[in-house]
Amino acid sequence: MTRVLVVDDDPVQLRLTAEVANRAGFRPLTATGGEQALSILREDKSIGAMILDLVMPDLDGMGVMDAMRREGLSTPVIIQTGNASLETVISAMRNGAADYFVKPVAPERLIVSLRNAIKLDTLETAIRSEQARRSGTFTAADMIARAPAMSRVMNLCTKAARSTIPVLIEGETGVGKELIARIIQGSGDRAGRPFVTVNCGAIPANLVESVLFGHKKGAFTGAVSDQVGKFAEAHNGTLFLDEVGELPHDTQVKLLRALQEGEIEPLGSGRAERVNVRVISATNRRLLNLARTGEFREDLYYRLNVFPIYVPPLRERMEDVPVMVETFIARFAAEANKRVLGISPAALELLMAYDWPGNVRQLENTVYRAVILADGAFLETLDFPQIVAQANGRDLAAGVMAAAPVPAAPIHIDMAPARERVQVERPTTPADRFLGPGGDVTPLSDLEREAIAFAIEHHGGRMSRVARALGIGRSTLYRKLHEYGLADGLISDAA
Repeated sequence: MTRVLVVDDDPVQLRLTAEVANRAGFRPLTATGGEQALSILREDKSIGAMILDLVMPDLDGMGVMDAMRREGLSTPVIIQTGNASLETVISAMRNGAADYFVKPVAPERLIVSLRNAIKLDTLETAIRSEQARRSGTFTAADMIARAPAMSRVMNLCTKAARSTIPVLIEGETGVGKELIARIIQGSGDRAGRPFVTVNCGAIPANLVESVLFGHKKGAFTGAVSDQVGKFAEAHNGTLFLDEVGELPHDTQVKLLRALQEGEIEPLGSGRAERVNVRVISATNRRLLNLARTGEFREDLYYRLNVFPIYVPPLRERMEDVPVMVETFIARFAAEANKRVLGISPAALELLMAYDWPGNVRQLENTVYRAVILADGAFLETLDFPQIVAQANGRDLAAGVMAAAPVPAAPIHIDMAPARERVQVERPTTPADRFLGPGGDVTPLSDLEREAIAFAIEHHGGRMSRVARALGIGRSTLYRKLHEYGLADGLISDAA
């Protein structure tokens, strides 16, 4: 739920404005003065917008916006005041206010202003991140990674950025390994330098060496001119080798030499060339397993695996999904020129309950499709038929699609009904499940044991998912397993 800061020295107006924001689905925070508002903004950078009164005794609204600009606080500001002079409006807008209205304001007007300000801020954040990615200055602040599972990854990125140590990023397809590599580059001394990406699995085996190291004219049939390799392109910058485990054995030997000696030898050239390149590798398979089976050179593995970073899949950092969805909606709606303002709670719940085997890339493409095909201002469950089908079965998905209102004949605009929000009906639990055979209320411990046993069976004994579904930590889950006699054979299987 997006948080909104309401700042007003009038307690009545403060309560009224906060209540309007609360009923619109926002979570209001309140402050009675400018200094208190600045203190809240400094401590909490995730506030979505601020409704700011201009006239206050300690620090007025203009002073608050001046301080925000000096300190780099980018929270969108909506001004409300009893003064309707044109000079005041111009001054507020020049100070960076997103909107301006005079008290008293209609609730509908306030809600629209809040939604527009938050959407604009989200879009501006996405644009800044894209600009940072292209300029080679991408940092941890530009990536959506607020989940606890990503805190260690961000800490490792900070440490890796301080040196030129080779980094190996491991993780499933679509988790954002390239973004992690860009954070390492953008946070270190090579920020702004070339960042060259090579997908080792997408290059034909007979061309890999030429692509990486380059070639001279006449080196092989079809080499009609000199070609600069990716190592030379990344000179003084960073070379990102994606899916490095797909490299042919012959190329692995030359790559090992380039890493050890800092030299490359283009095909057809008898002279080695010095290059200053920081190599960051990534793979969606365990390189150690490939080295054990002989598919990957063991010496090259140890050369690349000096500083390993594992990026957890999206299903282990679901706390980031709402922010990701909000960002994708803002970006894709702007690109497609669609008026999509957000996502309904039921649809977001559907996305949060899905495992996302394709991780962030799958989530991004799913939201993109939904935005393009959406008819309303908010994405509904109906806009994600593929997720409904995979999460709940195709029969249920067909029922959801069939339940969508389709007029049998043309309807005049004056007679058109409001669009109904179709939600997936979930089975309800009878109330008497809390009563024992004798009619007494079942003890809480028995209900808890039953819930844990059901969650274990439902998730196939996968303890990470069981703990997340029950809303408790794994250590708490294991303690309760022992307490209720459910631990035998489960913990060893889960490990």
